[in-house]
Amino acid sequence: MKLKAGFVVVFVLRCAVTAFGQQGETPLPPPATDTIAPDIPGVVKGGTKVQVIVDGLKHTDGPATMADGTLLYWDYMARRIGKVDPHGKPATFLSGTDGSSAIGFDSKGRLITSLKYGKTNSIGVIWPQDRKTILADSIDGKPFEGPNDLVVDKRDGVYFTLSGSGTVLYARPGAKVITVFADPVERINGITLSRDEKTLYVATQSRAAKTTLSIADLPKEGGEYILAFDVQPDGTVKNRRNFAKYEIVTQRPNGTPDVRFGGDGLAIDGQDRVYAATAAGIQVFSPQGKHLGTIPVSRNPNNLAFAGPDKKMLYIVARGAVYQVAMLAEGYKGRAK
Repeated sequence: MKLKAGFVVVFVLRCAVTAFGQQGETPLPPPATDTIAPDIPGVVKGGTKVQVIVDGLKHTDGPATMADGTLLYWDYMARRIGKVDPHGKPATFLSGTDGSSAIGFDSKGRLITSLKYGKTNSIGVIWPQDRKTILADSIDGKPFEGPNDLVVDKRDGVYFTLSGSGTVLYARPGAKVITVFADPVERINGITLSRDEKTLYVATQSRAAKTTLSIADLPKEGGEYILAFDVQPDGTVKNRRNFAKYEIVTQRPNGTPDVRFGGDGLAIDGQDRVYAATAAGIQVFSPQGKHLGTIPVSRNPNNLAFAGPDKKMLYIVARGAVYQVAMLAEGYKGRAK
């Protein structure tokens, strides 16, 4: 019965996509399709389905996991946060709120997000709703410009990236916001921490992310590597290095032409492997930065998170769709993602 229910959800939403296009509105992407994962030892069993469970949303991003294993994700053009409960049932978690592209939780269980589509660009608490507050909205008196992805550390400090730039900021309770990294060349996107929080990872992306350049020319625009930094006791970082090089970029499995070079969202598992959302799919790297394999996704994935009761279900959000993959690897349980 669960499989039937999931089929009905996807079928109804796909019909809605078709109807939307017939009304003369801006067309949405064609329906997402299932793909098959390759064998990546210790990570995913070959032949496992990368299954579409929700489709037809306006734009999905920023997945994270609640303590009970419920997945949350932004459907930010619709001003809502969707959820997939521990049994795999999709629903709405929160509606009528300003859109964003990232979700995290602090030690008090508050939902922290990077708000960039409302009245202010800020890092703030939006749930529980009676505890809404802005945590930070400026640095050195200047308003934030497009806070993007984030990760919350054990001290409730928030590392976050700024859209379209090479900047990473850090907002810690009781302290001023600081710049921990800024590069005029790199375009920074996703961000995460190692399990022990001694290493900060950031995904780079080509500044020609949507481009007519050939794939051969894209590396000249940056976005070849996941970067790593050593985290210092005060939250600053040092020892920038190239942690892992992305697999050669290909078009998405369904052959659509939009090619992106570099990475978007990042996640880690319980063994400190690093997962990156890229145009080639979900690329998996060892803790030493070795490429282990790529899980194909039928649309450009935006972000990903482990969820479910034991954090062994990988959820991928991609251009208005949500996918799930049953994993051998277990997500890290010490953080929302």
